[in-house]
Amino acid sequence: MNESTPHNASFQLILTSSEELIREKGCRKTTLQDIIERSGLSKGAIYHYVSGKDELFGLILKSKIESMNLRFKEAVSSAAERDAKTPILSITSGLMNTMDKENVTNTIFTYLLSQADNPKVAAILRDVYQYTHTTAERWILTGQQAGAIPAEINAAKMAGMFMIFTYGLRVQNVVAGEGALTLDAQDVFALLFKSLQ
Repeated sequence: MNESTPHNASFQLILTSSEELIREKGCRKTTLQDIIERSGLSKGAIYHYVSGKDELFGLILKSKIESMNLRFKEAVSSAAERDAKTPILSITSGLMNTMDKENVTNTIFTYLLSQADNPKVAAILRDVYQYTHTTAERWILTGQQAGAIPAEINAAKMAGMFMIFTYGLRVQNVVAGEGALTLDAQDVFALLFKSLQ
């Protein structure tokens, strides 16, 4: 999801149809044929955007990060000068959504991670990781430019810590199941805010 990634109605329909099917059937049982039937688009239309379902699943993950990024930008534009709280609350909200066990991104992440020994899937995971890391680094740099985050914080390293935290939350939700320690938005916000001060 970058400047050249399509954001047209057909692409959005593919993403939405895929998410619906994943919720209903899971990743393994969802096929491109299912997506073609659900979306009503032709096979050629699907293959115009992706070469396979794993690539499509990676694009869904990236689209969710892009949605968080758009909410972050809105929060930054409405925040007072040197206000880090409003943008960090925006990020916290996005993280809380990904912690929801019903969130389709957890299903996709777990599915792709289980196939990391496949070189194509490993490349998709690296791409999603790099996209997310770069986005998190831009958030920190934006805060530094606004004077809300200290300049001495290493944005790349802090983005790496953000990745460890968010991926850890995802894995915890899968592994611990019902017995998982639940964090509320205040806990997550406090950790992020203190880390950036």
